[in-house]
Amino acid sequence: MKKEELQSIASQLKKPEGEKGIEMANMMHETNINMTLSSIRNLHISEGDSILELGHGNAAHLEYLMQQSTHLKYYGLEMSELMFQEARQINRNYVSQKQAFFLLYDGNKIPFPDAQFNKIFTVNTLYFWQEPVKLLMEIYRVLDNKGIFSLTFAQESFMKKLPFTEFEFELYDTKKVENLISQTPFKISSSETQTEKVKSKTGEFVDREFTTVVLEK
Repeated sequence: MKKEELQSIASQLKKPEGEKGIEMANMMHETNINMTLSSIRNLHISEGDSILELGHGNAAHLEYLMQQSTHLKYYGLEMSELMFQEARQINRNYVSQKQAFFLLYDGNKIPFPDAQFNKIFTVNTLYFWQEPVKLLMEIYRVLDNKGIFSLTFAQESFMKKLPFTEFEFELYDTKKVENLISQTPFKISSSETQTEKVKSKTGEFVDREFTTVVLEK
């Protein structure tokens, strides 16, 4: 693949746009579903939870999340206008019933008051955070005192084999994530690493190692 094609893939992964963005979102949903389900399972969702997701993509996983308990409220934040529209369309029933709320944001400032959520999660967004410590502090701010944050990412050892990650991506392993978290008041309550076989964005099947770190106040 040419450099321009790899840069285009990286850019679409960060912020899907146009027709290619729809295709990329569908592919991301399929290839990332195990990571997403791991992140959701680690939230231990219970009745009445108020849940925030950062970078929801097309949010085709929302139905699974809503099946975890009753009287849930889901809020999704996204930088991509295209994904914001797609998620609202795919989940229009939840939107019309005022169970799901989608908003655009700048990727830095979370547009909610303090302690609004008791469960927060994000999958495969860490690589694109412009100021990771500041965003972690924002997540800490909007999480209530007994809340938990589930952070899921693919390990650097896997990610660096993908040719497009040299553009736009900041890669992480567990130690680097722990170092990041140590600069915040968050405490790590658990960390779980799994390996799965996935089809990469360039078409071949590869073993992916991914980790879900659960943080609490």
